Amino acid sequence: MRRFKTISITFIIVIAAIFACNVYYLISLYNSIKANVERDVMAALADADIDDLLYRAGRAQGLASNVKVQEDIEEYNAPRKAEASTYRDKNGQLISVRTEADGTVTEERAALSENSSYSNQMVDAMSRQFHVIMDKYISYDMAVMDSVLRNQLSNRFIYPDFLCVEVVNNKDSVICENPKFKSESGLDSFRFNINPNEGIYYKAYMTPLTRHIISEMSGVIVTIFLLMVAFTMAFWYLFRTVSRLRTIEEMKDDFVSNMTHELKTPIAIAYSANDALLNYDTANDPQKKVTYLNIANKQLKRLGELVENILAMSMERRKIMKLKPEEIQLHTFVDEIAAAQRMRGDKNISINVNIDNGIMVEADRTHLANVLNNLIDNAIKYSGDSVEITIVGDNKKLSVSDNGIGIPSKSIPYLFNKFYRVPHGNRQDVRGYGIGLYYVKSILDKMEWSIEVKSSEGEGSVFTIKFSKDEQ
Repeated sequence: MRRFKTISITFIIVIAAIFACNVYYLISLYNSIKANVERDVMAALADADIDDLLYRAGRAQGLASNVKVQEDIEEYNAPRKAEASTYRDKNGQLISVRTEADGTVTEERAALSENSSYSNQMVDAMSRQFHVIMDKYISYDMAVMDSVLRNQLSNRFIYPDFLCVEVVNNKDSVICENPKFKSESGLDSFRFNINPNEGIYYKAYMTPLTRHIISEMSGVIVTIFLLMVAFTMAFWYLFRTVSRLRTIEEMKDDFVSNMTHELKTPIAIAYSANDALLNYDTANDPQKKVTYLNIANKQLKRLGELVENILAMSMERRKIMKLKPEEIQLHTFVDEIAAAQRMRGDKNISINVNIDNGIMVEADRTHLANVLNNLIDNAIKYSGDSVEITIVGDNKKLSVSDNGIGIPSKSIPYLFNKFYRVPHGNRQDVRGYGIGLYYVKSILDKMEWSIEVKSSEGEGSVFTIKFSKDEQ
């Protein structure tokens, strides 16, 4: 048992360590996915900004004839005048070559992201330049920005319940307020610069991304949870089974101890009686001779009953016992057993047999006799000095009733369990081993019969054997 406890504790520690590692890796996975999702949100903001600029450019077409606007655009581009050309390399990638006013040549590769977004350094720089002009003449429309941002997020399989965007400057002053926005409490916020020269940026508010991240991890979480449940159930079942085996082992040890004592007692008494016959002059005292022989015979008979119970239990346990059914005339069979039980002489025993002569049953004679002897023996042991037993039978059942001390109702469900003994506080003088009724139930099951018990404390008991399980 000590070894089992050591192995169990080690097993629990290992499971706890595995669980801790799983938690650690889950947290690491959560942080990794969170970082990726946040990058996707920022990319979506950049692409939504381009979409919004295109929308605002359409609104600006009506202002193209405005002289003041044209002058502002020329003034903004004057120091940046350059010649630009584009071509594709052998891989088909678009390359932009710019020759600045001072003769400087720059080359940029227009590499779009994998999800075909607008985000790249060249487009980002152009959008910021465009913002300088557009912000001066075209007002922001937050409803449009909300719509295009939600669309860009959906392209990345991100679906926040709440979403709104505001335009803010570095002094946290709201330049363009979103009417949808009420409170920052409980929302995630993201900042995307759109006009660094003026310190203006988008600030997007949305439902926390935890649900999206958890959905990304759902497969891993469910798998780990099922593994932990399987581990827990397996360990619980193992511990429960071992505990039951330990209980049975303790009961078996008690049985062996009691049975050893019971085996030694008749052997010692029979040995003493035989020794008296050999060493004392009993030839001239026939009465004493008969007395000693009866004592030895009675103890040997008792010893035979104990050995028979042990062998029957051992055979049942190994599942090798084979019944030898035969036709039995029930009245004669039961009457012979009752006559033998009446001769016990340790109590005033009355056994009444009420069975019709014509009733026949097919059963193993030896084991059916053991079953009836066990039931009658229990009725005698758990009764007073005067025992009244009634055996009634017909074609369907056989019942054995007594006037004994009865059985507590809480003990009846366990009555046929191996090594189980009914606790009787007022009958400590009755010895038992907890195998008699277990043997009865096992034999009847093999015969495909059944047995039921009705009993109340102080009112006796009735054991009914039914010759078919269908009658149960």
